[in-house]
Amino acid sequence: MSEKEKIIIESGMKLFASKGYSSTSIQEISTDSGISKGAFYLHFKSKDELLLAILEYIFETVHSNILKFEHSDLSPREKFCNQLSSILGTFMGHKEFFIMLSKEQAIPRNDEIKKLLFKKHFETHHLYRNGLVKVYGKNIEPYSTDLTMILEGLFHSYMRLVIFEPAEIEIEGLTQFLMRRMDSIVKDITYEKPFISEEKLEKVMQKSMDLFGSTDISEIVQKMRNELNEVENKESLEISLDVLEEEMKKENPRKPVIKGMLSNFNDTEEFKVYVKVISSFYNL
Repeated sequence: MSEKEKIIIESGMKLFASKGYSSTSIQEISTDSGISKGAFYLHFKSKDELLLAILEYIFETVHSNILKFEHSDLSPREKFCNQLSSILGTFMGHKEFFIMLSKEQAIPRNDEIKKLLFKKHFETHHLYRNGLVKVYGKNIEPYSTDLTMILEGLFHSYMRLVIFEPAEIEIEGLTQFLMRRMDSIVKDITYEKPFISEEKLEKVMQKSMDLFGSTDISEIVQKMRNELNEVENKESLEISLDVLEEEMKKENPRKPVIKGMLSNFNDTEEFKVYVKVISSFYNL
């Protein structure tokens, strides 16, 4: 992203938040950015494209803030709590913009925005699931999807309070409170069978992909490469990922090869969601 595009994005975000999306003109954004209307179109084809860029900018900020804690020496619980707090803090920092999004009826819901929101939901689900397993241990893996959905529900409900009433909410205290609730749930959940099985999860993911459009598989592979930085004895997995990526680039990928390479990641929790997505994409 160029410096000029960042200035336009920040101007658009500010004006959308104060005036509303539908009431803000491209001329007003251009004027606030210190550029001509023609120069605006050199960077963004439309106001809809600018909105997409703003959402991508905010989500990238969330991702960058999460990564700050990924390689820290904190315990898994401290790291996860800090990551949750950073998500809340980023959304609080852009609260006026998100209030506008929740209130205004004229916000476009085109395919690109739908795909972006689906992709970010997938990434957040993976963050929660991976974080919970690291905090509570491998024995909760069969329940990791249920626990993730429970945490998502709690987290997003409180996030609305953070956005609408930020003065009333202390972020670090909230994340600690939520984790204590998860402590109680984890303690009791192992007394029954998982509600969302791996088979159910796969079906839901396939339907989601059908609804929102195919996930960019090349991005999934890149995320797997990023996860490898956290894995011990990663050499064999790197080779499997190289073979997998090379096969996926072919005009007619061989499903047995893809399935075989994916099987090498089945025993590593960090990759299970990615394996499910790729398997669903190729109907394996």
